[in-house]
Amino acid sequence: MNKTLDLRKIIHIDMDAFFASVEQRDNPSLKGKPIVVGGSPNSRGVVSTCSYEARKFGIHSAMASSKAFKLCPKAIFVKPDFSKYKTASDQIRNIFKEYSDLVEPLSIDEAFLDVTQNKKNGVSATRLAEQILLQIYATTQLTASAGVSYNKFLAKVASDMNKPNGITVIHPSKAISFIENLPIRKFFGIGKVTEKKMHQIGILNGLDLKRYNKIQLISMFGKAGEYYYNISRGIDLRPVNSTRIRKSVGKEITLQYDTSDIVQIQNILQTLTKQVSEILNKLKLTGKTVTLKIKYHDFKMITRSTTSSAFIFRLENEIMEYISQLLNKVQIKDNKIRLLGVSVSNLDNELTELVQPYLPFNDLVI
Repeated sequence: MNKTLDLRKIIHIDMDAFFASVEQRDNPSLKGKPIVVGGSPNSRGVVSTCSYEARKFGIHSAMASSKAFKLCPKAIFVKPDFSKYKTASDQIRNIFKEYSDLVEPLSIDEAFLDVTQNKKNGVSATRLAEQILLQIYATTQLTASAGVSYNKFLAKVASDMNKPNGITVIHPSKAISFIENLPIRKFFGIGKVTEKKMHQIGILNGLDLKRYNKIQLISMFGKAGEYYYNISRGIDLRPVNSTRIRKSVGKEITLQYDTSDIVQIQNILQTLTKQVSEILNKLKLTGKTVTLKIKYHDFKMITRSTTSSAFIFRLENEIMEYISQLLNKVQIKDNKIRLLGVSVSNLDNELTELVQPYLPFNDLVI
């Protein structure tokens, strides 16, 4: 058993409504108002993010902008300015590096920090998280929320418990009871489809999930079953990786007009495939799995995948051959399409992380 991992102190920092908060910061007249950052409601655009004032109306990320407008006609739609967001993100990343070299960005607005050994010589991870949030605000005038615990899963879940501008700490002594009472929809790594499947078999919270053994969960959910088995018991020894490993390469596009024209669809997929192939070649990567993504006019989304036993997918013609086969299995004639995507995953740079059970130490200061 690795004692260093047992005694880890992990912080997950998540910026609060990041894009919308940057816009409100830079334009004070937007403060306190329902802001939607994304495409125009008169376009085929989607919501990138929205302010907390807009969320009260049921608006959320990835929603069609047209639907967001229907939910809140008074919402103010702002076109994204990614250069501003990147500048703020870089400032925040620099703050993280003042505390630890073990920083794993998850996206432009969130990251894990392992502060078990830290540059501030701090004993309390909770105190370090408080200092980080204060420094972020002093530097950027933006707020963030933090989760503090002994592993990544718990820290990630915790950061969403007290938003905005809050800190939630899950001590090892409280972890099991916390997980047992946690609704499945709150579990990081369990999406809507899996949540629905779990509800159908009576898994509503962590305690329900914990009643199943590893073999049962793997038989029901595949390789993810082992992950579900472990997290229901507070086990997650994944390290904080300062250099993240790319899991997939993909490209997608929302069409200007819905279409069921097979020739047009094939041409678009060819273009996307070419772009994916160029990235794979640039990164010198190959993959085992090719995935076709389709979103229909009614927003129903499907994916179709094929997996090889060897790393063969890099060249455009190889990928397109399988994309065409997957397309042939999809019903298009009476279902117009609004979005198409191509991706290659199961890349040859992925590493397998070993997860070992352990009992958390109750005297850990976090």
